[in-house]
Amino acid sequence: MPQIIPIKDLKNTSEISDLCHSTSEPVFITKNGYGDMVIMSIDTFEGISNKMNMYQSLINSEQQIKEGKVRDAREALNTVRNKYDL
Repeated sequence: MPQIIPIKDLKNTSEISDLCHSTSEPVFITKNGYGDMVIMSIDTFEGISNKMNMYQSLINSEQQIKEGKVRDAREALNTVRNKYDL
């Protein structure tokens, strides 16, 4: 379940840091009852960034397949073997 805290609680930086590290989800900050910011631990941020990069790579791959930019795996491996004398 997402953590939601009011902006006035940001005064307690040590507690906020502990909260961010105790969950693998972002912590949502509200201002006057409305969403204002999101904070998270570095580990959570890196995990989300890695997933986003993977999803973008999959989207790019699917686009290349649609455009016909594909090669037979055996041909590709033979090209690499010949290039590097393997």
